[in-house]
Amino acid sequence: MTSTDTITLPATPETAKGKPAKAHIARASDVTEAYVMGTEITALCGYKWVPSRDPAGLPVCPDCKAMALQMSGGLPE
Repeated sequence: MTSTDTITLPATPETAKGKPAKAHIARASDVTEAYVMGTEITALCGYKWVPSRDPAGLPVCPDCKAMALQMSGGLPE
């Protein structure tokens, strides 16, 4: 690599508000219904959204993670 070479990094997924995307935690039944019906759901942290993609590979929302740990003593699998 020379000093004039450039490195292209993969784009970080972002939300509509321009913030980095995070995987939020919500009740499984709510997520399933939201995918099928296109309805809005609320994550443990209070974030509201309509799920439209697989969150695999996204970092878990730290607020949701803390709430899940506090409520059940562990993260859902």
